[in-house]
Amino acid sequence: MSGYQFDFFISYSRQGSVQKWLLNHFYNKLVECLADECAPTPKVYMDRFMPRAVEWSHNLQTSLRHSKIMIQVMTPHYFTSGWCMAELYSMRAREDMLGLASSQSSQGLIYPILYSDSENFPIEERMRKWHDFKEYAHPDPVYQQTVDYIHFHKEVKQLARDLVELVHQVPDWRPDWPIVERPEPIVTPRPPLPRFSRCPEP
Repeated sequence: MSGYQFDFFISYSRQGSVQKWLLNHFYNKLVECLADECAPTPKVYMDRFMPRAVEWSHNLQTSLRHSKIMIQVMTPHYFTSGWCMAELYSMRAREDMLGLASSQSSQGLIYPILYSDSENFPIEERMRKWHDFKEYAHPDPVYQQTVDYIHFHKEVKQLARDLVELVHQVPDWRPDWPIVERPEPIVTPRPPLPRFSRCPEP
């Protein structure tokens, strides 16, 4: 296999409600909105839709190597997952190879979207501007019957416009794109809890 096979690769942790949100709402809505913005419809990789009987870790690595842009879905568990860190560091290594996401060229190949938290992310992970979806992080199917779902659709539509513009700027595929094996997850220190103080005596 050579060349790009996917336009976008969704990188996410399966912990928490984010996987339900991706399957119930985000993935299909993103593909739909991308089709409204570009022909042919860009291809989006998500690991729940990989072919049967494939070796999943090899499939992840191969699919990432042959994807143009990584959509990073940011949650607290993302930074404690070895697999997520391997995907993130692999794409960062590609950016370093190309001189992207740097002082010379600020645009990169990683598009972060924020699903939850952010206050306890590692400091270096807050340096790249993300697209905030916390307001739309409702995983259950009934969300589609609410008025707020219209606003979710508009937000995904804006995301699709950004992604289509970005994907047309991606450099040509190279067979030596780096793949980083599973590194140690980033341990995010919890903020210290305030100490209880004694109540003043009456």
